[in-house]
Amino acid sequence: MNGSEGSVRDVLAANLKRVRTRKGLSLSELSRRSGIGKATLSQLESGTGNPTIETVFSLARELDVPISDLVDHRPAAGLTVVRAAEVEVLAGEGVDLRHLRRIESGDSVIEVYDQQVRAGCTQDSLGHAGTEHTVVQSGRLGVTVNGRQVELGPGDYVGFDAGSPHSYTALDGTVHSVLLLHYRAEQKPHLNDPGFGSKGAHRSV
Repeated sequence: MNGSEGSVRDVLAANLKRVRTRKGLSLSELSRRSGIGKATLSQLESGTGNPTIETVFSLARELDVPISDLVDHRPAAGLTVVRAAEVEVLAGEGVDLRHLRRIESGDSVIEVYDQQVRAGCTQDSLGHAGTEHTVVQSGRLGVTVNGRQVELGPGDYVGFDAGSPHSYTALDGTVHSVLLLHYRAEQKPHLNDPGFGSKGAHRSV
């Protein structure tokens, strides 16, 4: 998202409060479910917090929404160009993500990310909704899903149920890749909610 649309902090602040309220959850209850401190959640909703990949994925998992419900604007119609230099990085322990686009088609949602796994680092995930697809552009990427390990090089692809515990490891320098997260109606029951995608319940990270 570019500067004119607001920072990741500002977008997350507005979306988090809206989604939490729509779900009928208090800050205390969301804190209990997610394991994220109430003070931290309050800071995130006020736009003063420092969101990380781990925090955003945890919130999306507990709120049962696509990640882009929390971190994205709805793109304008027509030609859409996203400049890498204008997209804020959402950083994790080992990965930097840039959310490029949310695509809605029928009862499916697809999120498109530029993903970089930092040299010598590993990014672990306990799992989240959707199906995960990664195409390596450069570098050597180690992927572990439910204990099964594979190694990918440039041009290689991996796909798996994102609900399974998984991790990415940069095996030889920084790894550049494209990450797609695909949510189907049967995976995300709320996609059938009449409020999904409406102006009053806008999301689109």
